[in-house]
Amino acid sequence: MKRKAMLISCMIAPLMLSGFQGEARDRASISNGRYMAMIAGCNDCHTKGYAFSDGRTPESQWLMGDDLGWNGPWGTTYPVNLRLLASSMSERTWMRVIKQAKSRPPMPWYALRDMSDRDFSDIYRYLRHLGPAGRPAPEFLPPVKTPPEPYVRYPR
Repeated sequence: MKRKAMLISCMIAPLMLSGFQGEARDRASISNGRYMAMIAGCNDCHTKGYAFSDGRTPESQWLMGDDLGWNGPWGTTYPVNLRLLASSMSERTWMRVIKQAKSRPPMPWYALRDMSDRDFSDIYRYLRHLGPAGRPAPEFLPPVKTPPEPYVRYPR
């Protein structure tokens, strides 16, 4: 009986360890996603008030978009709620969408092409970790429409 219990333990232990290793990988991925969101400047626009608080906005409020419009010759754009966006799609879809992104100003979409697949994946996992929160950002307004306050106006 002891031998059978020992054999079962030997079979189960690696499975349990792989679960712990998976959890450690998930924590590392989420941690790197958080780091990427901070150093890539995602919070600067996608977190309301982040820049004005010297980056002291509570993490629970991060990446929920903003109603501050960015107005210029292209029209008026608003920073999207990344938490709602990530919660609405699979990781595979996220990867495809984010890699093909070509947004209107001031979003520096061209900087995304230098990120690795792992960075995109980790950001997605971090956003999913934060969970969906907030409301969608206002819709894009064409150049002929005057946006409601508040907005930043770029010279023409």
